[in-house]
Amino acid sequence: MSRRPTSTYRVQLTPDFGFAQVAGIAPYLRDLGVSHVYLSPVLQATPGSQHGYDVTDHSRIREEFGGASGFREMAQVLAAHDLGVVVDIVPNHMNTENPAFWSVLKDGRDSPYARWFDIEWDEDGKVRLPVLGDDTEPVVDGDVLRYHEHTFPHPGHYRLVDWREGPGYRRFFDVSTLIGLRVEDPEVLAATHEVIFWLLDEGLVDGLRIDHPDGLADPRGYLERLRARVGEKTWTVVEKILIGPESLPADWPCDGTTGYDVLNRVNGLFVDPEGKQPLVRLFTELTGQPGDYRPVMLESKREVLELFFRPEVERLAKAAGCAPEAVRELLAAMPVYRAYVVPGEAPPPESVEIVERAAASCSPQVRPLVREVLHGSPEAITRFQQACGPVMAKGVEDTALYRWFPLSCLNEVGGEPDVFGIPVAEFHEFCAGMAPYTMTTLSTHDTKRSEDVRARLAVLSELPEEWADAVQQWSAAVGFDPHLDYLAWQNLMAAWPISAERFTDYLLKAAREAKTKISWVNPDPAYEQGLREFAEAAVRLPIGKFTERIEPYAMSNSLGAKLVQLMMPGVPDVYQGNEVSDFSLVDPDNRRPVSFPAEPETSWDAAKLLLTQQALRLRRRLGGAAAYLPLHAEGQAAEHAIAFARGADRRGLPQAVAVATRLPVRLARTGWGGTSLALPPGTWRDLLTGALHTGRIPLAHLLGQYPVALLERHDL
Repeated sequence: MSRRPTSTYRVQLTPDFGFAQVAGIAPYLRDLGVSHVYLSPVLQATPGSQHGYDVTDHSRIREEFGGASGFREMAQVLAAHDLGVVVDIVPNHMNTENPAFWSVLKDGRDSPYARWFDIEWDEDGKVRLPVLGDDTEPVVDGDVLRYHEHTFPHPGHYRLVDWREGPGYRRFFDVSTLIGLRVEDPEVLAATHEVIFWLLDEGLVDGLRIDHPDGLADPRGYLERLRARVGEKTWTVVEKILIGPESLPADWPCDGTTGYDVLNRVNGLFVDPEGKQPLVRLFTELTGQPGDYRPVMLESKREVLELFFRPEVERLAKAAGCAPEAVRELLAAMPVYRAYVVPGEAPPPESVEIVERAAASCSPQVRPLVREVLHGSPEAITRFQQACGPVMAKGVEDTALYRWFPLSCLNEVGGEPDVFGIPVAEFHEFCAGMAPYTMTTLSTHDTKRSEDVRARLAVLSELPEEWADAVQQWSAAVGFDPHLDYLAWQNLMAAWPISAERFTDYLLKAAREAKTKISWVNPDPAYEQGLREFAEAAVRLPIGKFTERIEPYAMSNSLGAKLVQLMMPGVPDVYQGNEVSDFSLVDPDNRRPVSFPAEPETSWDAAKLLLTQQALRLRRRLGGAAAYLPLHAEGQAAEHAIAFARGADRRGLPQAVAVATRLPVRLARTGWGGTSLALPPGTWRDLLTGALHTGRIPLAHLLGQYPVALLERHDL
């Protein structure tokens, strides 16, 4: 019988770290305190794939990891250590190099797999494949057609076209090698989930992480069919990116999201709003970029629509009976990844408001399109829903966030880089409305930088003038591209120490994503060489002196964020290696192998590991859905503390208190003074010296060696 996790530990499986290696770390993970191991995709994928999201065969567990027998043996070892398994699944797409799609290319609509894929057949019954890149002619070799490393059936129902044209099928974002699956078809869902269902039926897996639900034709319908098959006891979370106050649709039958909404709110607790004006001013002075983020975001979305999504725009325009320019306008104006309109149903009022508000900023030619995407044909409604997510992902995550970055710890998946800080009261309100078994996280395989890199960057919001002086000194010594340089200085300082090779790889990706000088499709060897030379020179500067200067405050931010995330409502996830300090940048940097068991090398490591162990073990004792009670600080430094109680005994009294301090730079001079914490009536205040008559405890009394406190009732 499946059980819901109290916490998870994300492991990135690779050909060098498969099921046997996961089994080998079972004692370590048990002692760490997690209840479940959370695995990256386990189905057969492209040979050598380091991530597994490019599935090639849904009927097999990946042989490079150990296959089905290896999975079973791993699960048995984990179970012996009281550890369950959660797996990451990819219902939206698979790699184009797979037997099912080969059958479609060979036999066209007559293939038994033709219904698997969302294909737009040409009038002659062929599908466009965007692979041609030079004047080389494809060569017939027996029953196959070869073009460089590509092979196709000969003859077949396909047409090779220029790689820039886009394919004749729905794909994952702009990646033409990942073809969209039609899991809205019950037959396709059953065939692509057969192994996952077997693992659940056998009791080898307790939960599922659903990748990219926004790409599906009907996410709610998919989740309904999934729950009907696997049961309500199978813990299920979705990788749903929510923006600002947006919430997960209440009618999606799942336990919650994978935690980006939580990540950005926890991150905001440790950013000083007063740092916004000076940091934006510094950014505009150094880069020449505008001081307002929103126009940058809009322009970025317009650019990617023109660069990458012409086939999707034209397909939607055809379905809606409108001009492609109207489609581009509305998609660029949409502020969220999906508007949740379902064909055949009245659109939710919130969805109508979102689309209408977006259209209000567009030209009059968009009005007919609004009617079509809210009340029109099933195809128009569905294709609009499926197009919003890719435009947001490529336009915002992979473009705008690399163009506008006054404080780059805010430039995270689902984040809003112009929103500096979140009030404690607002955070408590958010926690009060959380689903009890939603996932919480601080780092993932997709975050732009690790939690500890963000912890260092957050300190800059308290030291904008000191930071500006340091950047001006470094810029005077080494410079390359005024726009990119400022992003470079932030990440070099926050990831310090970092090799020239890692730093170069990061800057090359950042420049290609920004698309201001180079891009993935438009390289410039001279620019790229200059970037390498800049990186090599920059790492030789004494950047580490500034990092050392802010280290005590960054460590405080790191421990505070970790404590909040591990003890707030939800199911906390620890990304591999982040039980100690980790200073990784965007993938593939954050997917580098980690060593087990974690061996503390610094005081930061030791403190973070101890905190993680204590919090995870306490969560296991408290169980899921423990009560959450905000606690309030008063005094001169009250704004620098967040505290709450968790759990309840038979009398309804809290079982644990978590206290995290935030932004302690100023406090280094003033101390906590008379700041105190109000305790809930009737709890442990009679056990705390000085709190018997006042109901308050001086914050300084709760904080020992570290600027955080985690107390169980028996500790007091």
